[in-house]
Amino acid sequence: MTDTHAITLTTGGLLGEAYSCACGAAFTERTAAELHAMETNRCTSCLGTGSEELAPGLERGCSTCAGTGGRKEQIVWQLAHTEAEQLITLATVRSVVAGFDGPFRLSEIADLVRDGLRLPAGRLPVGPRVRDLLLELQAAGEIAMVSAPDELIDGTEVVLYRDPAWQRARTLGL
Repeated sequence: MTDTHAITLTTGGLLGEAYSCACGAAFTERTAAELHAMETNRCTSCLGTGSEELAPGLERGCSTCAGTGGRKEQIVWQLAHTEAEQLITLATVRSVVAGFDGPFRLSEIADLVRDGLRLPAGRLPVGPRVRDLLLELQAAGEIAMVSAPDELIDGTEVVLYRDPAWQRARTLGL
């Protein structure tokens, strides 16, 4: 994405952070770079670049602005996430999971939650919200992940799951 206000990190680590904008502005801290991004109607998460670095050498489209680099898209997405948090509760996901005796996938639970709440596809970030709640259930010991990573990145330091599977801990004998 080329933009006159895309801001990139030019140095980091022990030297401290420094950011530069395509318009020529320079910033010595992230907060100042975010303020410039906001003032120029760019996403404050990816600083208008449209991408985010998940791990060294692994980039994807920014999940906050849907890869557009724009502030409007960022605000719409944040509002959608907030609405999803209100509608999709831990109790809702827990009740859907209770209907499974064997392994279930993230996509299956997300589809059932979406259908149960009668949400049109694409309206809210159902998948990310359900994933977060499944991870909460996992942390509480109610479910256990039973799928292997789809991809190992940077050795075994970073792993990627595309559609992970879990199983209720009771059915695993845990």
